[in-house]
Amino acid sequence: MKEILKFLRDLSRHNNKEWFTANKERYQKVQMKWYDFCEQLIAEVGQFDEDIAKLTIKDCTYRIYRDTRFSKDKTPYKTHFGVFLCPGGKKSMHAGYYFHVGTGGEDSYPTGHMLASGNYCYDSKAIKILREDISDGWEEFRDEVLDAADPAFYVDMDDALKRVPKEYPTDAPYANFMRLKNFCLVLNVDDEFITSPDLAKRVAELFRTTKPFNDYVNRAVDYAREEN
Repeated sequence: MKEILKFLRDLSRHNNKEWFTANKERYQKVQMKWYDFCEQLIAEVGQFDEDIAKLTIKDCTYRIYRDTRFSKDKTPYKTHFGVFLCPGGKKSMHAGYYFHVGTGGEDSYPTGHMLASGNYCYDSKAIKILREDISDGWEEFRDEVLDAADPAFYVDMDDALKRVPKEYPTDAPYANFMRLKNFCLVLNVDDEFITSPDLAKRVAELFRTTKPFNDYVNRAVDYAREEN
């Protein structure tokens, strides 16, 4: 993983077509190392989540080329590698397990390294179902889903509504969950973690603790689809 980090940091300092073309073979080499890691991670997570064991590299990895058409940032390449393991593959809109290696130095996306469980794109019906499920069964959600996750994970409140929807009490213990539009647990990690031995096993063991969360979310996603 050290070679991958070094490449990403060099790319962030020289994010242009000329440098990338001159270093294309180096990129292809670290890309294969990343794919090797992703295959290990699929195998490890697949041991406790059978839907993940079916995935291929194409199902869960991303191109390094940025879509700059609607962005003020015109740099052509991503300076991170990410892998998203979810039932049906990365385009299925299901909750899953995302592992991200950036350039490091800070915790914020996309430079920071992170693990995340959940997803950021949910149908409005799924969000409605999740709010109803959590508010009606708060203790079950808290005890069997949230408390199951490793305590280093936190609920991502980015892009949450500023106020609790009017149909829910603002002083309820679940009030902040009613504000969510994205349901995702996040854990930030440092370079020492990223370069540690048996990284795939370490990441998978952390993700194992968030399987109840993903299962809970995906139940709502599937139910919303059945209603359509």
